[in-house]
Amino acid sequence: MMRDIADRVRQVLAQVRGPVPPAGVFEASALIIGALFFVVGFVIGLPVFWGHEMSISGSGSIGNFAAYGGAATAAAAFVVGRLIVRPEHVDPDVVRDGFSVPGDRLRWYDLTAIAFAHAAIAYLGWLGIAKLLEQSFTDAPVFPFPGAVLVGVAFALTAYVAFLSSVALTPTTLSLVLAVFLVIAAFASMLASSDPHWWRDNLSALGMSTNNASVAFNITLIIAGIMVTTISRYATAGLPATDRADRRGRLIVRGGLILIGIFLACVGVFPVDEFFAVHNTVATGMTVAFAVIVVGLPWFVHGIPRTFVALGWIYVLVIVLLAVFFATGYYNLTAVELIAAVLIFSWIIVFLRTAGPIGAPQPRANALPAEV
Repeated sequence: MMRDIADRVRQVLAQVRGPVPPAGVFEASALIIGALFFVVGFVIGLPVFWGHEMSISGSGSIGNFAAYGGAATAAAAFVVGRLIVRPEHVDPDVVRDGFSVPGDRLRWYDLTAIAFAHAAIAYLGWLGIAKLLEQSFTDAPVFPFPGAVLVGVAFALTAYVAFLSSVALTPTTLSLVLAVFLVIAAFASMLASSDPHWWRDNLSALGMSTNNASVAFNITLIIAGIMVTTISRYATAGLPATDRADRRGRLIVRGGLILIGIFLACVGVFPVDEFFAVHNTVATGMTVAFAVIVVGLPWFVHGIPRTFVALGWIYVLVIVLLAVFFATGYYNLTAVELIAAVLIFSWIIVFLRTAGPIGAPQPRANALPAEV
């Protein structure tokens, strides 16, 4: 059934966009998807706004409308994009798109987590933009027609970006999506916290059941953990594996990165106020797994640049130094956790960009633009 839907979507887009150069197929399709969602936003927004002067931000505002609709738009456009790159005939030995490797594919839970991340970025992003505009245009009303146009533009831009992100999905682009998702969601959780002094305890205080931000914070960690495990499988696929030692080293690196993702998700599954021992164990385990990968990387992966190895060792030393500062009372735990999280995830992003050129590039068996 999904294959039939994918075929139908490709046919409709091909008829609408007409003849275009192969390199411009995805771009033309994204413009069509954006135009369709502009119409959807305008048609839905105009009757809803009619007869009202809408505020820019706040309850019942145009900003909230754009945020909720933008989240749904991002998820829908992402799904359409994945249908576009879905092959007509599944061949386990064929590289199907930028995020596939021979014999492996994206699972449903991978796609669900990635789609959720796109939706969350759109939702929080439009809320933030609306809040900024409200402060720039104090007490300015929004009339129905221009309000519907603005909502249509928000939907169109969201659909355009989410669609292109979906069809051009690679471990590197996904790592950037992960970084943006974590930053936006973390700040949203901090702003929504019912305890203004949560930072005096630790970062995990945002996930306590007594905090209003607990659901958003814990879901963010779970989704991020799933995304890290997804990135880990595909980011290590291109690493050299010419002999048994190389294969064992690649397996260790992949397993360590997957373990980091699992531990990160478990930090959200087990809030610190309800599962203190388990929460602290998985949080510590995530740091230990990171240190093992970084320190042993020269032996696990042959040909890794020395500058990148040195960068990783510096990161580990900084985390150890932060732990010393915490033990001596110079830093509180929140500062240590925040800096360590930034270091770990920035290292993962740089690793993805470094690991790609190490292995031989895999040929793309089928030219996607010709199939779309």
